[in-house]
Amino acid sequence: MASTEGSNMRGTLIKITAIAGLALAATAVYFSLDGASATQDATELASIEAGEFSYYPAGDYLRNGNPVSPAVRNMRFEHGFQMMKRQVSQAEYAACVSDGACKALDKAQRAAVAPDLPVVGVSWRDASAYAAWLSARTGHHYRLPSYAEWVYAAGSAYQEEAVVDVSDPGDPAQRWLLEYKIETQRQATADEDPQPFGSFGVNPAGLSDMAGNVWDWTDTCHTRQEVDQAGNVVMPLGENCGIRVVAGKHRSYISDFIRNPKGGACSVGVPPSNLGLRLVRDADGKGGNAIQSPRSRLGIS
Repeated sequence: MASTEGSNMRGTLIKITAIAGLALAATAVYFSLDGASATQDATELASIEAGEFSYYPAGDYLRNGNPVSPAVRNMRFEHGFQMMKRQVSQAEYAACVSDGACKALDKAQRAAVAPDLPVVGVSWRDASAYAAWLSARTGHHYRLPSYAEWVYAAGSAYQEEAVVDVSDPGDPAQRWLLEYKIETQRQATADEDPQPFGSFGVNPAGLSDMAGNVWDWTDTCHTRQEVDQAGNVVMPLGENCGIRVVAGKHRSYISDFIRNPKGGACSVGVPPSNLGLRLVRDADGKGGNAIQSPRSRLGIS
């Protein structure tokens, strides 16, 4: 009898263990290195290879008080990095709101929970809160990209419209006319309704909609520099991190609390159609390890 009872007990324990194992697998939970529970990370990422590129750095550049275009900057990424293939969806942001980690969207966007449309109407602060929530939820470190990382990842999908053909840099009227022409072209192509992922194409790196109608927040602060005739910086860098760079069809500068860029943002010219986000996932907390030469750090091409 004792043997039979023991056998039955062992069988029961085996069944309980099997059921518990299936339940654990179904919840898709693992434990991060610090012991905190986290959900499985199914985020689709594109691998951006290490390399060099040239771009127009963000910020305002002045010479004798007049705006000028910055010199092209050369930058090298010592290591590759990973970026979300698409922007964060409405459904994904809604999950963060449901968890109490993200602020609910404004009334006009609050019911937007589609899994195939990018979330819009988010501020830099909202985007940062989402990155922190996703990091805690998955055990990986997510963050907003720098402007340089974003431009490098976008590749040929992004073309910055910089005013560089001013024959007399000392005559601000010439620059204003060129800027007006660019802004007029931007206004004619403005489109406000978010489109399903992939509607604006996929670049060679596998990233979709890099120059679509939803701009991505970056973690780069607005800067202002005074330069001399040769483009050398002559005054200390002025940095305002209450304003961040956003990237899309064109670059813009938006106050970090703004959700609707048309509702009064610190933006130059035609504001972005929509504000959304995509994140970088760090393997070691160092991101792409962007390296600049001494000349580049001084703003010299």
